[in-house]
Amino acid sequence: MALPEDDARRRDLNDEVHARPPEPLEAPCRVLFVAMISEWENGAAERAALSSLAEAHGIAPPRPGATHFSADLGLFRLRWERHAEFARYQIVLPGAGDDPFADDALAGAPAEWLAKLPGKVIVAANVVIVEGDGTPPDPDRIAADLFDGNLLVGAEVAGGAGYALTDFRIRPDGFSRLLVVDVSMSARQAGRTVQRLLEIDTYRMMAFLALPVARELSPFIGRCERVLGDITGRLAEATEADEPRILDRLTRLEADISNRVSASHYRFSAAKAYYDLVRNRISELREVRIEGLQTFREFTERRLAPAMNTCLAVSTRQEALSERVARASQFLATRVDLTREHQNQALLASMDRRASLQLRLQETVEGLSIAAVTYYVVGLIGYAAKGLGAFGVSVKPELVMGLSIPLVLLATAAGLRRIRAGFAEPSEHKP
Repeated sequence: MALPEDDARRRDLNDEVHARPPEPLEAPCRVLFVAMISEWENGAAERAALSSLAEAHGIAPPRPGATHFSADLGLFRLRWERHAEFARYQIVLPGAGDDPFADDALAGAPAEWLAKLPGKVIVAANVVIVEGDGTPPDPDRIAADLFDGNLLVGAEVAGGAGYALTDFRIRPDGFSRLLVVDVSMSARQAGRTVQRLLEIDTYRMMAFLALPVARELSPFIGRCERVLGDITGRLAEATEADEPRILDRLTRLEADISNRVSASHYRFSAAKAYYDLVRNRISELREVRIEGLQTFREFTERRLAPAMNTCLAVSTRQEALSERVARASQFLATRVDLTREHQNQALLASMDRRASLQLRLQETVEGLSIAAVTYYVVGLIGYAAKGLGAFGVSVKPELVMGLSIPLVLLATAAGLRRIRAGFAEPSEHKP
């Protein structure tokens, strides 16, 4: 059967569900995991570093634009994943030894290559998977032997197929430690379990990145709230002369808050997404309590949940402050508009009074103009009458001038009125 043409994104979207499958892990083995905070633009540098390592071992490098890569390099297996704001590297080394954490974490791994990777380390974990004999592990002995006597967090995972224990502490070598006891897990199941545990640690740390932002914003928000309270208090008693200065303060405050909101919005939104991922991965562990130990859920909720609540409270408080400032700005802008409307009304009234004065002045001038025009026209008529006398016509110029005065006066007044009416009311016949 011939199908219509595929959408250009069909295969990429379909293959996305198959991307980044968990690495199969068989006990005993060690997993060195490093998560680096790295901008998306560093992806090219990361692929270049992977290409140099792959070519040194005679294998194909990652394809251009790839966001994940895995390869068997002989002494170890390497896995790389590129995410929005961090990258993850996983190195799998076979064998664990009698004292799995005693050796240097980077023994057998490309230490020099790893040290030159772009970005900053946010998580580094040394994971050891050992075979279990079916009996529950002794937390006190494991804590004393492998975790310097620190308080452990752990649980039975994968529906009873294994155990996971850690103290979530960073050692002098820069790595934290995670012990996984394989009772009856398959290689794929062990890989999924370790991947979930490492994702819990990674997403937990990425979510915590919002906490310093929240702590920094709290005093800033407090100061802004006090400034806003002072502005609104002054606004209630402000005069028209005070409004420009208050508007300037309010505008500056709104700009500062908008800048902080823009700078922190992504961090708070990302923290919420990471927190949801942490809780989701913990649910997928299917953990069962080991007597005397905190489970991963309890440990995470006890420490991460308050931090996320703090971030949520600060974010909500910041948004509420931004809305209050916006409402105050709108109120002041409305008040300024009303003030301007009153000023415009006063200006229009003043212009109306000036127009009335100009009209009366114009009428006075028109009266004088009628008299002046009549005077000159009557004078011309007198000269004309005298001219007729020169031709032998018996006419008294004074009589003619006297009789013409009313006629000229009326004609001049009518002419000026018609001209004024023509300017005031344009003819309807004009296009």
